[in-house]
Amino acid sequence: MKEAFVDYIHNLQNGITTALEAMDGVAKFKEDLWERKAGGGGKTRVIENGGLFEKGGVNTSVVHGTLPESLQHYFETADADFFAAGLSLVLHPKNPFVPTVHANWRYFEIYDRNGTLMDAWFGGGQDLTPYYLFEEDAKHFHQVCKSVCDAHGTNFYDDFKQQCDAYFYNTHRGEARGIGGLFFDRLKANSERAMEDWYHFVTSVGNSFLDAYLPIVSARKAIPYGERERQWQEIRRGRYVEFNLVHDKGTLFGLKTQGRIESILMSLPPTVQWRYDHHPEMGSAEAKLIEVLKHPISWV
Repeated sequence: MKEAFVDYIHNLQNGITTALEAMDGVAKFKEDLWERKAGGGGKTRVIENGGLFEKGGVNTSVVHGTLPESLQHYFETADADFFAAGLSLVLHPKNPFVPTVHANWRYFEIYDRNGTLMDAWFGGGQDLTPYYLFEEDAKHFHQVCKSVCDAHGTNFYDDFKQQCDAYFYNTHRGEARGIGGLFFDRLKANSERAMEDWYHFVTSVGNSFLDAYLPIVSARKAIPYGERERQWQEIRRGRYVEFNLVHDKGTLFGLKTQGRIESILMSLPPTVQWRYDHHPEMGSAEAKLIEVLKHPISWV
């Protein structure tokens, strides 16, 4: 399973970065290979100052070693070793009418000190963070998510959408980070599904990413915008930063397992604003977005 998933994420990384470079038309991804002193390493690929993408990354990591004491309680184990492999991506477009997108697909194994496998699971998902809400875009993104889920389990979309809405939520703001998508974790072998079944599900979600996102980019990338829209985009990016640094478990895991700091913080946007007590004008397009973020809805 380890070898199959590592091969998968490296092939997926190649496919996604090739498609995004073609969509951008100007910038290319810069690859940064790195090694983790405690075991493993990764391929960080970053695009900046492009024709479409202001900043983005599509990163793979394959790491292993002793599970830090700070994470033993979280993973409900003690004195164990771990293996983790995953692909994580975040894209911050220039145009405020093109949404930011995030996705992650990962696989974990936990071993005792004799090297015996104690636990294994998959996790991941994909979610959309628009700055201006186009309902047809939200419906398209969620329909792609639902279609891939329905092929594997009748309850998958409803369950994983609800988990996404609950997870990507800034509790200190009382609002969602974006309009959601899918989020799942601790997908383990059980009486109904083998690990191979979860592998096929997670990889199917990964394979759906470009179909979910690129049509939205194509539809919105040429919409004219001005200073007002850019300022709103940067204010909302501030909420994105708040979530990643305060609540995100992936960021926490990377920091506590001696991960590569540049790769971990790659998700942060290049320009951000924090306005004191800022509220959008009542009845505006900006206010429409906030209303949906405070009260998540069903898109399909």
